[in-house]
Amino acid sequence: MTGQKDNNHNNNNLAMRLISSALLILFVFFTVMVWPNWFFCTVLTVMIALALNEFYTLVEKKGIAIFKISGISIGILVPTSIFFAFEPTKGWELLFIIAVLLTIFILQFTRSESNQAIVGVSTTTFGILYISWTFSFLMKLKLIQQDSLPAGGLLVAFLLLVTKVGDIGAYFIGTYFGKHSLIPRISPKKSVEGAIGGFIFSVAAALISKSFLPSVSLYHLLILGCLLGILAQIGDLSASLIKRDSQVKDSANLIPGLGGVLDLVDSILFTAPTLYFYALKFLR
Repeated sequence: MTGQKDNNHNNNNLAMRLISSALLILFVFFTVMVWPNWFFCTVLTVMIALALNEFYTLVEKKGIAIFKISGISIGILVPTSIFFAFEPTKGWELLFIIAVLLTIFILQFTRSESNQAIVGVSTTTFGILYISWTFSFLMKLKLIQQDSLPAGGLLVAFLLLVTKVGDIGAYFIGTYFGKHSLIPRISPKKSVEGAIGGFIFSVAAALISKSFLPSVSLYHLLILGCLLGILAQIGDLSASLIKRDSQVKDSANLIPGLGGVLDLVDSILFTAPTLYFYALKFLR
């Protein structure tokens, strides 16, 4: 009887996961390929704010005092500054990091006690870099305008396709064929078979993308499929490590069957910067 209940529960979760995924795919398609860049920036900014809120909430559950509102406020400046091309200096990213550190230290000075000051300052800054800065590379990809490169929307679509097809492959292969745990202390349900399946799915998705990226050689698509396939899983495991440390399964319950926004974007956090720099260096 218990086994039947477990199967029903798993089937319900799978159904909710499929429905949520289908609706998200439709929304993402229009956001990336149809609607204007300002809408894309708005969606990206909202997702960063929500993901940061989830991350800081996990940190707070560990009893660490952080600057939650300030961290989220600073975090949403990153994609908007990219969209409006706000670059006061050539190396403005370094200037921004210094400004963030100064701001958070000044906020720390205003507190009545210095308990866990190092952890609070470090964690607040880490959240901004880990989520806001890396995820904002989607905005940089979207705004790429070089004759030698594919349109920015196509690069974003390629990134999401390779990353999320890998996620789907890892989930299904791991669910039905997974027998050997990958890193049980971080994520007990992730398996070696699932990781291999996800990697193969990512590479296949990259090669299939030749149909809408005709100017990119199969050689580069193969390399990108391998790179993004590996980094997507590292991103997923990194988020799992954070959630495991906070003793939660999902970062939130915002999206039925999928969890929170951080659960949704964790595999993109390392792949977005990688594709951006690879495109500028090798696809020109």
